Amino acid sequence: MSNLSDLEAGLARRYRAERRYKLYGILAIAFSVAFLVFMMSALLWKGASALRQAEIRLDVELDAAVIDPDGKRNPTALAAAPYRSLVKKALREMFPKARGRRAKKALYRLVSIAAADDVRDHVLAHPESIGKRVSLWVLASDDVDVLLKEGLSEQASAISPPASARGRAVLAPLVQRLDKEGRTRLAFNWRFFTSGDSREPELAGILGAVLGSAMSLSICFLLAFPLGLAAAVYLEELAPKNRWVDIIEININNLAAVPSIVFGLLG
Repeated sequence: MSNLSDLEAGLARRYRAERRYKLYGILAIAFSVAFLVFMMSALLWKGASALRQAEIRLDVELDAAVIDPDGKRNPTALAAAPYRSLVKKALREMFPKARGRRAKKALYRLVSIAAADDVRDHVLAHPESIGKRVSLWVLASDDVDVLLKEGLSEQASAISPPASARGRAVLAPLVQRLDKEGRTRLAFNWRFFTSGDSREPELAGILGAVLGSAMSLSICFLLAFPLGLAAAVYLEELAPKNRWVDIIEININNLAAVPSIVFGLLG
């Protein structure tokens, strides 16, 4: 009887331990899933702003003497026109009180260097608008983008603000006026998917990284798949059973058991 009682007690302890281990496993999985959800949510929450891009509406005078002085409407000549000067002129007309080199320099920082490209694209698509004043949405600078996404509150800190914050503080009153006049908006950022690397944050995109990854994967697949398939067929069907084949198969099994990220880190 005592042996039977000891056996039943041992089984009860084993079952309790098994339930505890099962509970520990469920808790570990639940914790991992919760952490993964939290991490992905934080990533999406902070990264979703990249899908929107600040734009400013400018009233641009498409001066025919600047864009097409010979009047031939040659697309090559139209594409090479100095549209940056037209953008600067439009900004100065919007803020006539901006005098002096420093004030004008801050004024020009409202728009991206791609603003001239936006005006050029409009002219190439609508050459009949040359000689007229048109209202165009152009790409804003990264500082304006940050101001609109984070709010137009004071960007400068009382204690040693960073250079970027000091620069945005200068632009904040200008952007606030544009926002009140309905000249700012956050549009869908198509450039994020159609542009590559750039020194200008508002022009940077993922196209180069996506194409590079796709090309690398394609080349690796074209090289590795036929060689791997041929090696597998040879080892299983044609290779003689000897020490060298055993060493190769052991190494292949070891390679298959190690995660690829480990080889990436070593590489």
